[in-house]
Amino acid sequence: MTPLQEFYESFPEPTQGCFLFLRKFILSNNEHMEEKWKWKLPFFYYKKKPFCYLWINKKTRMPYVCFMRSLHIDVLELELGNRKQMKALTIDPNKDIPQELLEVIMKESLNKFD
Repeated sequence: MTPLQEFYESFPEPTQGCFLFLRKFILSNNEHMEEKWKWKLPFFYYKKKPFCYLWINKKTRMPYVCFMRSLHIDVLELELGNRKQMKALTIDPNKDIPQELLEVIMKESLNKFD
């Protein structure tokens, strides 16, 4: 089993399903997106450049997607937290995943690469 597979399988439901959906969503959103194992977490690259990663908040145990070039994206749901250059979108695995919001954030993030 690869480290990526181990990562996804290490979480109980519904967190595991949430991460697997986010993985599929991110990879299917753009043909230039690829997934790598970096810094012990799933990292997604757009045209060989870091785009976003998946992780879990240690305190709340909520999964999130952190977008690398999101500092100047004005979406209320994106949180800067203690980070200086990137914002994260927290996902509640017990609720419907906000696909439309994810699409907006991904589109705006991709625009920062061009």
